[in-house]
Amino acid sequence: MKMGALVKLVDAVLFLFFLLMAVCVPLFDAQACLPESLFPDALLDLKRGYSGRVGDYLVAEKPLFFVGLVWLEILFLWPLSILNLYGILAARPWFRTTCLIYGVSVATSMVAILSELTGSGKASDDLLMVYFPFLGLSLLAFLRGLLPCSTKTTSTISKKPALARKKRA
Repeated sequence: MKMGALVKLVDAVLFLFFLLMAVCVPLFDAQACLPESLFPDALLDLKRGYSGRVGDYLVAEKPLFFVGLVWLEILFLWPLSILNLYGILAARPWFRTTCLIYGVSVATSMVAILSELTGSGKASDDLLMVYFPFLGLSLLAFLRGLLPCSTKTTSTISKKPALARKKRA
């Protein structure tokens, strides 16, 4: 598989991830730190049903470190995921940088969450299977930041060597 095709495949996977985050952060994750009165009953019931079915005690109990990570997600990662959606669609050259930032931040949060889950002894395999994919996707975003752009751009700068350009100036 050519590098360009691999980058396009990674971008497609990340697009779905960023789209998921753009929708889920304000509707679901934000319930951990914002008043329940801001959310319709259907979303509150969805959260309760999820945490009961999977045993997500972080969502149910809202420990302070988890609430802090959700605030980080709302204030920093949610806008960045929307920006990354635009970056993919418009093939912006800064997408690699924002993707790298996003990947590092989410991976750091996931390490903290997964450390709590595995260290507490409370986490079921189902709960771990909810959080581990986010670690994988964050590492994919991090690696995407290190890959070249998916589209070839042509420079508007002269093709002459740098020394030849300096002599004219």
